[in-house]
Amino acid sequence: MTRYAMVIDKRRCIGCQSCTVACRTWNNLPMDIIYNPVVSEGVQGKWPNVHQTFTPLLCNHCQNPPCVICCPCKATFQDDDGIVWVDPNKCMGCKFCVQNCPYGARDVSAAPEEGFARKCTFCKDRVRTAELPPDQRPEGWKPEDALPYCVNTCHQKARIFGDLDDPDSEVSKLVNGNTTTRLFTELGTDPQVYYIEENGGSVK
Repeated sequence: MTRYAMVIDKRRCIGCQSCTVACRTWNNLPMDIIYNPVVSEGVQGKWPNVHQTFTPLLCNHCQNPPCVICCPCKATFQDDDGIVWVDPNKCMGCKFCVQNCPYGARDVSAAPEEGFARKCTFCKDRVRTAELPPDQRPEGWKPEDALPYCVNTCHQKARIFGDLDDPDSEVSKLVNGNTTTRLFTELGTDPQVYYIEENGGSVK
């Protein structure tokens, strides 16, 4: 069975925030909503041996998502491939899911007309075009069009997306061939975003 996951190689990330901009553009987000922030602890070390590491954040599409369980109006769903998403037509903007997400990956816009919970969906509208028969795909479709837009626009190739249950996929090889970390695994959420650590964006 397909289980989508993302690997973020922090050795490659330079903090350019192209993923943040790409996500905002593709999802036409309100100005007060960001799905893909990039954070940093600042420059570390002493000159001339200094470095700065960047950590892109996003919804972790947990295998055990607390946001699904807590939703009183059943507006949050987890599909068989692991993608977690919100139906805006059912969401009443109560923010229970915002409060229950340990990753800070959900928010509700202050704009009244946008008053429903929003989050990264792994660009499921793009990803699932690969599952369509060729004659039903958008005109000019290319395999890279089936990647989340943040992955497609990362010029450093720091984001890798695919089926973790496919042993031949790049994400599966990276997770099984490298030491990776995940956020807040002690909470039992089983997050599906994996980070390859070590110094990134080094200046020497």
